[in-house]
Amino acid sequence: MPEMPEVEGLVGFLRGRTMGLELRTARLTSISALKTFDPRLDDLVGRTVSDAGRHGKFARLTLGDVHLVFHLAKAGWLRWHEELPSTAIKPGRSPIALRVGFGDGSGFDLTEAGTKKSLAVYVVRDPMDVPGIARLGPDPLGEDFTRDVLAGLLAGRRTQIKGVLRDQQIVAGIGNAYSDEILHAARMSPYALAANLDDGDIDRLYAALRDVLQVAVAAAQGRPPAELKDAKRRGMSVHARAGETCPVCGDTVRSVYLADRSFEYCATCQTGGKVLADRRLSRLLK
Repeated sequence: MPEMPEVEGLVGFLRGRTMGLELRTARLTSISALKTFDPRLDDLVGRTVSDAGRHGKFARLTLGDVHLVFHLAKAGWLRWHEELPSTAIKPGRSPIALRVGFGDGSGFDLTEAGTKKSLAVYVVRDPMDVPGIARLGPDPLGEDFTRDVLAGLLAGRRTQIKGVLRDQQIVAGIGNAYSDEILHAARMSPYALAANLDDGDIDRLYAALRDVLQVAVAAAQGRPPAELKDAKRRGMSVHARAGETCPVCGDTVRSVYLADRSFEYCATCQTGGKVLADRRLSRLLK
């Protein structure tokens, strides 16, 4: 799933490439992807791109007083075309959910792999009209996101810190991958309870959170969309690296399956050498 650094990279690319361009076409292929009805998608046509921005994992193109907002969900992506294809898109038989074209002939497709379709598109007069944006917690790279703000968000939460970091209503923009990386950098167990963290724990977590995200955002800056996924993979120390060597201590990176996804960690760095139970192995042993 694209998370805050990749969405920031996409937004930076769109801002540099589409500012001042007239939006000429907006073709919806997946009816279920469009979550709003007023303004209409056609109301974007003829308007000029005046800004681009990010809200958590949501990307926004501003065209005057109307905004095109999209969330790429788990399997979505943006595919950029310097010359937009002229071939027709067949509804129901293409991974393309939305095709947008600009006055210079360029454009992009919003695509989604797999059969579980969660990619979402909104056309709104105010980004806060998007429910997911209205519910977002603070941005962890915002100037006002201090160590004390993080401490306040954690206070009293009898919830595992992995889940807290991924909860968009608590902190915006962090998902499965970067929560793994932040907790590894903080030398903290994914199962640690937020309410039990002491001042030293919070200091390490805050420093790790800011550092990991700042490095990832810097790595994404200036890259075209086609390069962002590989840049993300190259920057990972533990996420999606089960069986490989931890770059910090040399132990083997391990994976735990939870719900519909897995997370990765280093036992030596994060859990005092304790190997966390993996439900996949438990099922095999039954």
